[in-house]
Amino acid sequence: MNDIAGGDAVGGLDFIRAQIDADVRSGKNEGRVVTRFPPEPNGYLHVGHAKSICLNFGVAEEHDGGQCNLRFDDTNPTKESVEYVEGIIEDVRWLGYRWGGEARYASDYFEMLFDYAMALIRAGKAYVCSLSAEEIREYRGTLTAPGKESPYRNRSVEENLALFRQMRAGEFLEGAHVVRAKIDMLSPNLNMRDPVIYRIRHASHQRTGEAWCIYPMYDYTHCLSDALEGITHSLCTLEFEDHRPLYDWFLDQLDVPCHPQQIEFSRLNLEYTVTSKRLLSALVDGGHVSGWDDPRMPTIRGMRRRGYPASAIREFSRRVGITKKDNTVEMGSLESCVREALDRTAPRAMCVQNPLKVVIENYPEDSTELLEAVNHPNDPSMGVRDVPFTRELYIEREDFEIDPPRKYFRLAPGREVRLRYAYIVRCESFETDEHGEVCLVRCSYDPATRGGNAPDGRKIKGTIHWVSALEGSRVEVRLYDRLFSEPSPGASDFLSALNPRSLELRSDAVVEPSVAAAPAGTMFQFERLGYYVVDSTDGDSIAINRAVTLRDTWAKVARKGGG
Repeated sequence: MNDIAGGDAVGGLDFIRAQIDADVRSGKNEGRVVTRFPPEPNGYLHVGHAKSICLNFGVAEEHDGGQCNLRFDDTNPTKESVEYVEGIIEDVRWLGYRWGGEARYASDYFEMLFDYAMALIRAGKAYVCSLSAEEIREYRGTLTAPGKESPYRNRSVEENLALFRQMRAGEFLEGAHVVRAKIDMLSPNLNMRDPVIYRIRHASHQRTGEAWCIYPMYDYTHCLSDALEGITHSLCTLEFEDHRPLYDWFLDQLDVPCHPQQIEFSRLNLEYTVTSKRLLSALVDGGHVSGWDDPRMPTIRGMRRRGYPASAIREFSRRVGITKKDNTVEMGSLESCVREALDRTAPRAMCVQNPLKVVIENYPEDSTELLEAVNHPNDPSMGVRDVPFTRELYIEREDFEIDPPRKYFRLAPGREVRLRYAYIVRCESFETDEHGEVCLVRCSYDPATRGGNAPDGRKIKGTIHWVSALEGSRVEVRLYDRLFSEPSPGASDFLSALNPRSLELRSDAVVEPSVAAAPAGTMFQFERLGYYVVDSTDGDSIAINRAVTLRDTWAKVARKGGG
């Protein structure tokens, strides 16, 4: 392999792109670039998969005639389902990528993989082993102790072929036999110590049904599928670096159409979350989240439902870069990409999440005035909208203080404040409930200040948002935060690090009509609050999810040494 693949960057390119560019320039693979994204359909994709998707599809797009295949590694029927296949297809499309031809499946090649295994047996390079799974582990040895040959390693070719045909015919119980490659039980690389390449599984496959009861293992299947599809560069994460000699061994032993080059890169580790499929499954199965698409989950479905744009995830993957060095990326980096994308594209609107009623005493009763509001301050093409103004309004409860602290520029007794897009109002009095909590604020307004400007030149330092109590709509706002309180939750005790404030519900929130009329999936910047997405509109019930706050509040916490 060219030495380029050992570094992080060459000439401004990451080491993988530099390697591929060098191959294209040298005429290797006739200048073709064919990559693949090969997920297992046993769960939903997460942010780590997004990095791999962006790399594999991105590299292909960067070269004329380049192609990236979507291929499902569907070799374990006990854990796979059509649901996951359809979900993965949808997620890849949502990210903005298209694959070459139809989606492919490892199961497309089952017959050829069987024939290749027969060829290995005929060449004396594979055999049927009758040790139990526990015995195979014991015979394998350790990193410091050599392996021990199976007593079945020297079965005759004829006996191995007969047994393998009987395995395929379903004549044995699960675990009775496996097929192993005959390589080197003394190899310092454990992956080369006669790895299992076929095992018996009496389970119906989601595509092939009952046609097979033996299924190939990943290391055997993956390299041969790559070769059969004409893949030029097989890009995978670092945990497969020790598997590369095995990848090459299979291809060297068999008459395959081509020999793809495997190149490894570091996987994506993200703060305040986990990306292990096993741990994510535990969160779902244990009811700690509402499902794989819970907006707190690092799954593509979860991020999509939370309101993260596909463009933000692609940009995040670009900024993270491709290296061989394991590191953990700050969650703030992802959130920053989301803010930047939504700041450009999300129309503005007003939402009051913790409502406090205000009555404008000198405003006409039963009157509704339509005020003009700009949908985006930097994009005139988004136009304007009408915001209804009435005598009764809602403001945020935290925008009123009976005894305000110093430098508090919002509403308080005897003070004026500007209502966004509307008028300047002055607090004349307030009322409290039986608990001593303020329940109503009475104000007066200055009719000469429509649009928020005072013609006499007086300076109003505070501007707050509001929603008409008569024309606004009640919604449930879900304030999502980081799923874990600790930056790096441990795999063994990760549940103890769950953030108890990762979801707060505001069931009495009120939004202006433009939000209430928007279909599910519509993004908004709620002024002064953050970026939000309409999650569902079921009859009169509207649910809205917070995607991200306007600023990175966790950065301040981290600087103070908090969680």
